[in-house]
Amino acid sequence: MTSNKKNTTDIEYGIDSRYKSKKERQSEATALMEARLKRMRNLPKDQITKAKLLQLKLKMEEYIKNPVYDNHNHFSDFLKLYVDSVYAKRSDFAKDIDITPVSLSQIINNHREPKEEFIMKLMIHSEKVYKNVCEFHKKTWYQVYFHQKICDTMSNQEQWRPEIEKHVRISEAI
Repeated sequence: MTSNKKNTTDIEYGIDSRYKSKKERQSEATALMEARLKRMRNLPKDQITKAKLLQLKLKMEEYIKNPVYDNHNHFSDFLKLYVDSVYAKRSDFAKDIDITPVSLSQIINNHREPKEEFIMKLMIHSEKVYKNVCEFHKKTWYQVYFHQKICDTMSNQEQWRPEIEKHVRISEAI
């Protein structure tokens, strides 16, 4: 009895079999990348901005869904991407939300925590900017900020827990 099935052990998974050599595959990849770059250079600025904003929104939503326990300031990274996607100069953004450029710089560079009023202004600004891009939930900036706080607290337990634990006791038995 003969089988019509091919031997699957000879197949290279993930490799395009149309190319005869590595050089041919590399040549095609280079040509494709050049065509993509040419197309991207011809895109209008507003389309590029919309694409960056959509990408930022998706990154923020992914961050909120999945806990990332590290010491990295994701809020300021997202803020940086947001401001730099919409404005040529950060000082223009600061002016638009009525804060000083120095305050904005301190928040972006993790020298100062954002005040609640700053996050509220950011929330309103984002709603207006995203209005013509995609749906953007009001609570997203708050969620990112507080998600980061939770992750920071959990990832730094080794540093704060021993000292705090000294001040905690249970006087009532359960």
